[in-house]
Amino acid sequence: MSGITYIRGDATAPSVKGVKLIAHVCNDIGGWGKGFVLALSRRWPEPEAAYRVWHRNRASNDFALGAVQLVQVERYVWVANMIGQRGIRTGSKGVPVRYEAIDTALARLADHAIALGASVHMPRIGCGRAGGRWSRVEPLIDERLARRGISVTVYEHGG
Repeated sequence: MSGITYIRGDATAPSVKGVKLIAHVCNDIGGWGKGFVLALSRRWPEPEAAYRVWHRNRASNDFALGAVQLVQVERYVWVANMIGQRGIRTGSKGVPVRYEAIDTALARLADHAIALGASVHMPRIGCGRAGGRWSRVEPLIDERLARRGISVTVYEHGG
């Protein structure tokens, strides 16, 4: 269906050459501590620190659903903190994932990827703790990234 490559492995360690953007979904309440972010924090402290400052100063910046924060962690590696989740718990308004916000964030991510000449690497964003369905997220990735000629790799953990 798409121009997305699926591999087993660790999305925090893409093994391709060139500039790499590691994308993941964050919540809109400043919480960082479960899911894929733990793997990011084990590898680099910068994405968490930047996210926390971004959230703390949200009254004077763009921190909101659909926003993207790029954090350079190595010479050729950037992490994209994308706000695509409302809160952290499933409740009366359903699961935390917000597909419209992920769509908006992916469109912004595409512009960054093109500007940097980067490939994009990610777990199944929005489908872990956020409670989303891959059948809803995959077409967004295909439309916003792959169809614009951006190389996208989705990592299945455990290989």
